[in-house]
Parts: sequence; structure tokens; C-alpha cells
Amino acid sequence: MPWLLLGGCNERQETRLTSSVRQAESPPPVEAPAPELLLTQRAFIEVSEKVTPMVVNIRAERVRMVDRISPLFEEFFGEFFHKPPTEQREHSLGSGFILSADGYILTNEHVVSGAEQIKVGLTDQRVFPGKVVGVDPKTDVAVIKIEVDEPLPVAVLGDSDRLKVGQWALAIGNPFGLDSTLTVGVISATGRTDVGIEDYENFVQTDASINPGNSGGPLLNIYGEVVGVNTAIVASGQGIGFAIPINLAKLIADQLISSGEVTRGWLGVSIQPLDAELAASFGLDRVTGALITRVLTDTPAEKAGMLRGDVLLSFDGKPVRTVKELQLLVANSPLGKSLPVEVLRDAMRMTLEVILVAREEGVQPVQSARGEGASSWLGMSFTQTAEGVRIAALEAGSVAANAGVQSGDLVLAINRHEIKTLADVQTARQRGRVKDNALLLLQRGDTSLFVTLPLTE
Repeated sequence: MPWLLLGGCNERQETRLTSSVRQAESPPPVEAPAPELLLTQRAFIEVSEKVTPMVVNIRAERVRMVDRISPLFEEFFGEFFHKPPTEQREHSLGSGFILSADGYILTNEHVVSGAEQIKVGLTDQRVFPGKVVGVDPKTDVAVIKIEVDEPLPVAVLGDSDRLKVGQWALAIGNPFGLDSTLTVGVISATGRTDVGIEDYENFVQTDASINPGNSGGPLLNIYGEVVGVNTAIVASGQGIGFAIPINLAKLIADQLISSGEVTRGWLGVSIQPLDAELAASFGLDRVTGALITRVLTDTPAEKAGMLRGDVLLSFDGKPVRTVKELQLLVANSPLGKSLPVEVLRDAMRMTLEVILVAREEGVQPVQSARGEGASSWLGMSFTQTAEGVRIAALEAGSVAANAGVQSGDLVLAINRHEIKTLADVQTARQRGRVKDNALLLLQRGDTSLFVTLPLTE
């Protein structure tokens, strides 16, 4: 039997590694970092040390009913295997921060919505049961309360209206349940209103890392002041997070603490966004403002003297760039107080005074019936009905069809001239011959809208 020699199997091999542990007497690789870096690092450390004790961990427990067997299994085998649904407990993690020394805490509505049990953990490892004081799903703001025997450290609220793109932004929260995590970035944008997350939006965008579990935690400036409530992320993006500006969150929180609900202002108009053609038709050199398409009877807008066709340019001293901005401004403005509103009417700017009232949910404009009939212009056929002049039919591929006009639309005005009869249509057409576009005001169901049509005839 041949012998197999394994050479060196019993030898001890020594590997010499350069020590990576710096000795006290030896210098670090970089002996003198740039002073600016040291100051910035110190600032981050100080914010973390000062603010982290005000940030809490929120654990919410919900109960939902689930089927005990697969619906597909039950479909094949029928009631023989049917069992009633059973309870399943779901746990969610979130963050919040302390608003008052007696235990009021601000967080997101989606963190505590539907919770049957809430546990609030402080950084000193104490845990308290939490009670929901009030929630506002339209802005995703909630206030909860814990009962404590001694005063708690309180977060300092900043002014989100003064935020500038490029400022430092720090987020503290509990991402994935990891307590007291600090992430750093900058303010990427302000006034994000078309994100599609909430009914009333005015988000601060940041690239400071925000992950599940950060929801409800504070977004901070370099002074340690809370400037936003971390709320959402773009799942498909990197470094795109959104926070509710603290000025809006505080306004909602104050109402929830005082009354448990939120009351919003109501103006009493239907509004439409402007595009480039509409803006030019109203004499604007840029796309800005909100166009009034209807003023409801006996409303703050009517009493203030607003008219259909006015373009709202500012509200209570704040510029109105989009419809969403106007909705947010009106909703969160004080009631019963005279507020200045700048409008553009017939190419002239004027200031009106409006006094808002509380909005009643479910208020809708009156709907109109449909009619049919005759006459033609720009691919539109008109008809006289009891309600007024309607679009009876549209030619496929015509100017009107391409602009979005629909059969059945009620024609309220052409080139700002009120339309009641077919004769009014003809008069408005004659008056508009020197123009490049025709401006139509239409009513479609509950909605009024302006449409511009390039004149080709």
C-alpha cells in the first residue's frame, strides 16, 4: 500500500499582520482634519445629544379578521372545510416627538390609525401606554398622550416657512425598529404639493435617509429645531423623502389638542389650474394663480365680490402658484377674520377682503341635466336647452375635440361674454375675431372649467 506524504501539515505557519490599532503615542493617518469638518461634525453630535431625548418610539397594535383557510381551498372543497375568520394581531413601528412636558406627542396619523393599543418608549427605556387625542387623515397628523409623573424634555419647534433649499437636514427616528437613529442630508425642495399622498400637501423634500419606522419623527435644522414631521418616502427612488412642514403640523396639532378635531376654512368657489394658453388669455406672462370657474351663492367668495373668471394671485399675503396651494391656504387660514385676496380681473389687479367660514363636508354644487341640438363652430355643434346652450356634438379631430371639449358641456361664456342663447354664441364669435384664441367657460356635471381654442376660422 503506497504511502501518501502530506508535506507541511504539522508545520505552524505564522502570518505577520500590520496592527491596525493605533497606539497612543502614534499619530492618526490624518492629524489635522479641516476645521470646517470638525465644526460640522460637532454640530451633528450636539443636535443628536440635545434632541434625541425628545424623540419617542411608538409601537401600535391592531387587530384584523383573517380567513383561517385559503379562499382557493374553500372554493374547491366548499363549506366542509369552512372555518370562521380568526383575529390576527398586527404590530407597526413608528416615531414621534414630545410637544409638551406633560406628555403630548406629535406623530403621523398612519402610525396610530386603528390601533387598539399603543406603547410609547422613551430613550431612558421607560415605556408608557399611549392614548390618541386626535387624528387628521387629510394631513396625516396625529397627537397622542402619555401620563407621566415628572416633566418630559420638550422639542423646540422651528419655522418651516423660512426653510431654504440646501440647508442641512437631520432626521431622528426608529427606522426598522432601530432606536434613536440619526441621518443627515439637506433640504432638497419645499412646497411639494402634487405628491399624491395626502389631501392637503405642502411637503418638505429631503435626502436625509427616511425609512419605515421613521414616520412621525422630527426633521431638524442645524439648530436642533423641528422643521418637519417625517412622513413618506418614494419607494422607487433614492434619497427622496417627504416631511410635513412643522408650521402646518403645529396648526393641526393645536386644534387636535384643544378640541380633538380640525376645522378648516371654506371660500365657496370652484377653481381650475392654469396652463400656458389660459395664462396668456388672461394677460399673465407666466403660469401662476388659480382660476375661478364658479362662485357659489351666499358664500365668503360672493360676499367678498369675487367673480367667475377672476384669477387668484395671492391669499392673505401669500402667493398662489397652484390650485393645491390655494386649497391649503384657505383650509388653514383663520375663520371670522378679514383676509386680503389679490385677484386679476380684466387684466387689472385688485385686492378684495374675504372672511372665511368653517367648511361643511359634503357641500357640492348643483348638478345640471343634459340636452341636445344644432349650429356649428370649431367642430362644435350647439343646442338651446332650458339650462342654456350646450355642446350637442363634436367633429372627431376638430379643434374643440382636441382641446378636451365634450358633448353635453354647458357653455357658460365665450371670450368672457355670458352665453344664454344661440344668438349669444354668434355675438361672442364676432367680438372675438381679432383674437388668436377663443376662451370658453364650460360646465361639466359638478365642474366648471375654462378651455382655450386656437381660432382657425
